[in-house]
Amino acid sequence: MSEEKVNAVLIFEIVGRPPEHLVETLKNIVETVGKEKGVSIISKNINEPVLMKDNKEFYTTFAEVEVETENPFRLLILMFKYMPAHIQVVSPERIPLSNNEFSDIMNELSMRLHAYDEIARMMQIENQNLVIKMKESEEGKKFIEEVKEENKESKKKGRK
Repeated sequence: MSEEKVNAVLIFEIVGRPPEHLVETLKNIVETVGKEKGVSIISKNINEPVLMKDNKEFYTTFAEVEVETENPFRLLILMFKYMPAHIQVVSPERIPLSNNEFSDIMNELSMRLHAYDEIARMMQIENQNLVIKMKESEEGKKFIEEVKEENKESKKKGRK
């Protein structure tokens, strides 16, 4: 793996409540990132939560964390493991990778995508099973009829 260190800024965003919980959660994320193998925290800034503009029940905030990773692969692992909202590579200007290193990165990406795809498929099957059970139950049948009725009413109102 390329031994060229990579400096990057990661932005972690979070939404929820209460506001103090958001700050605590971001502190935990930053601390955990700093404990990752081959990763050093250069600087961190956790902003105070503010009420969301569109939803006054929830707060939002973000943390800006500058990291140094021992190689590009470590940055890729951080991306998948913590899913920051934004990543900006600060240095180096160019990242030299051998074909084997690039293959490692592509294989990691492929493995993660397959895992996410498997989860999505399992959720689709579970959803289909729940719909079938709902259609079979008396309460489910009543609910479906109510939704159909509401849809008819809203279509009628839309035509007028």
